[in-house]
Amino acid sequence: MTPPPRAARGTPGAAPAGQPRGTAGAGPSPDARRTPDGSPSGQARRASDGAPGESAAAVAGGPALLGEARRLAPEAVALRRALHRGPELGLELPATQRLVLDALDGLGLDVRTGRALSSVTATLAGAADGPTILLRADMDALPVTEDTGLPFASRTPGLMHACGHDAHMAMLVGAARLLAGRRDALAGRVVFMFQPGEEGHHGARLMIEEGVLEASGARADAAFALHVHPNLPAGAVRLRPGPQMAASDRFRIVVRGRGGHASAPHTACDPVPVACEIVLALQTAVTRGVAADDSAVLSVTRMAAGTATGVIPDTAELSGTLRTLAEPTRRRLHETIARVARGVAAAHGATAEATVETGYPVTANDAAFTDVVLRAAADALGTEAVDVLPAPHMTAEDFSYVLRAVPGALAFLGACPPGRAPHEAPALHSPRATIDEDVIATGIACEAAVALAFLTGHAPERAR
Repeated sequence: MTPPPRAARGTPGAAPAGQPRGTAGAGPSPDARRTPDGSPSGQARRASDGAPGESAAAVAGGPALLGEARRLAPEAVALRRALHRGPELGLELPATQRLVLDALDGLGLDVRTGRALSSVTATLAGAADGPTILLRADMDALPVTEDTGLPFASRTPGLMHACGHDAHMAMLVGAARLLAGRRDALAGRVVFMFQPGEEGHHGARLMIEEGVLEASGARADAAFALHVHPNLPAGAVRLRPGPQMAASDRFRIVVRGRGGHASAPHTACDPVPVACEIVLALQTAVTRGVAADDSAVLSVTRMAAGTATGVIPDTAELSGTLRTLAEPTRRRLHETIARVARGVAAAHGATAEATVETGYPVTANDAAFTDVVLRAAADALGTEAVDVLPAPHMTAEDFSYVLRAVPGALAFLGACPPGRAPHEAPALHSPRATIDEDVIATGIACEAAVALAFLTGHAPERAR
């Protein structure tokens, strides 16, 4: 099919006069249309349960989408490998942004770039008016030294795409290509959100502030993202209504005692055993203070004290993470960390100061939209590939900011590399993390299927 006329890419001047590059005009704040926290309003049915009435496959393409995605896969895999070779960190990703822009060129999309970050936002307008769905891929890498031995391994010392963001970008570009070829079947708009700064930099929040939710000229009605997961079977799609991933916060505790000679601890106030006691007390506070059906994970991951073996130090420092699924529990444990640290320290004549850095909120899937994803993915990939995730994962994601603003969902895409059992595969963020590249076609088909199902009227009314 001949591609549509080439649209302006996100260069200066591409936005309408008087409009900052990288936005689509001012809109309401992200919280102006906040939806409920995503807790299920009724359990979503398994994809294999079937659905009454006409299947979304009749309009959205069903199994044919996977065939189209597989034809696009060689180009998508090549893009993934190019991105993998040149990882970049944080919010400024100029080389990554250029690769994405080049890959989107010629698709007839309205493409814009960010102001405060190297984002790319591309909008596909369908043949008829209708709702807007946003599809998102993250772009940034990690400060990890790669140890995969892959021929396309990172060429940048100390940096690696160890969380699958290279695959996410390749899948979303592929979905854009597939959907651009079907624009005549679309009643509405698709916004492709390529987001830097997922790894701790709140990039999704920054893109919301720059107007990504209004990029099409109308506020997004729904949002969807995939995240590859090497510890799930390759090609498996897993999601659940309500919490999919946890909120994640960081804490730091400084214990102040009184230093002295190691031979005479009775003349000092040793902060080291105080710090150790705080670690144990925090574990007890979680296991005895949080209900068994309300998950919370507190991990002290760093301890530091002293510079010499013969000297009791003045201070000891602890730091770690807190992960929760319920906002009241999150707030209560913030207070608990400070209270326990102060109390234990005071019992030993020391003092303690605790600070908590609030991180990403809970990634909560809208129950109705989760049902849309389960059915659309089952139509495109087969019912055997799709199921409800039995329990949330305690990792965190800044797509949570998008899901606080509009209904939507994040799903895991199993990507266990060939020759490995899922439980044996190196986890994400590992220097040996890798994926089965065959799932890139699966991801392209899944993203396209969800968009088509939503825009062709097969989404339940409560999700549209």
